[in-house]
Amino acid sequence: MEAEAAKLIGAGLATIALAGVGVGIGNIFGSFVQGALRNPAAAPKVFANVLLGFALTEAIALFALVIAMLLLFVF
Repeated sequence: MEAEAAKLIGAGLATIALAGVGVGIGNIFGSFVQGALRNPAAAPKVFANVLLGFALTEAIALFALVIAMLLLFVF
């Protein structure tokens, strides 16, 4: 009984990372839009970096979901 509760608590804690990912993605694209409005000529040059930052931030979300699913269904 206690092990089941610990699994659920652990999975819930693992999904807290998703809130941080949402904030991070918002910061990435918000900063890009702000910078693009200030200097439109530089926007195409930094867009590849924005996509890289988005992909790396989204990878954290996928890792958190994998950990949560492992806690729920494997252990």
